[in-house]
Amino acid sequence: MIAFSPSITPTARDNNSLRQVWRTINADSCPRSYNFHMHTICSDGQLTPLALIQQAMQIGLKGLAITDHHSIDGYFVAQKWLNQLNNERNPLVLPHLWTGVEITSNLQGVEVHILGYAFAPEHPALKPYLQGLTPQGKSAEASTVIDSIHQAGGLAVLAHPARYRRPAAELIPLIAYLGIDGVEAYYAYGNPQPWKPSKVQTEQVKHLALKYNLYTTCGTDSHGLNLCQRI
Repeated sequence: MIAFSPSITPTARDNNSLRQVWRTINADSCPRSYNFHMHTICSDGQLTPLALIQQAMQIGLKGLAITDHHSIDGYFVAQKWLNQLNNERNPLVLPHLWTGVEITSNLQGVEVHILGYAFAPEHPALKPYLQGLTPQGKSAEASTVIDSIHQAGGLAVLAHPARYRRPAAELIPLIAYLGIDGVEAYYAYGNPQPWKPSKVQTEQVKHLALKYNLYTTCGTDSHGLNLCQRI
């Protein structure tokens, strides 16, 4: 269980600033300005949280979120290091780090992944989702996941909408009805090098996001040693 920690900074839970950033996101935002989908060894990634935040700074990211599966432990490590730099009055411009998590969910019989951002990790509603385990039963229902993220003051986003057993054109209307805040529009489905969002899927998801008044986000979904690639 994650308990309250002074490392959870007010800026990490600032969803107003996150909304403002999302309004500016475009095809060029990721991976060198913003990245809202990355994994560490705290779930199924290869980077340590410290190595991730150091690489993020080397790249020049302005803002990011570590979205490990069912864990926020990576955030604490990364934020602690940023706090140390800030206390040392380091001349470097530090990136904005929001809290983040990726939760496996059930949407009408289809497994989908919901990303949560800018939430308070100590909120009781999120306890079932920060234990390192895939939720089961009612806790896994997409409606429950979205509601829990909202109760904790966060924003909910459907990850990679075009990677599921049902097409994005069917899933996005369903999850928009449940109150999701956004969709991950800019995503590289074929893992191209260099990273770039998949054109066809991006245009489709952007169109649906506009139709259902949803934010559009971006992320590399990095699991390897390079934040600019998925694998």
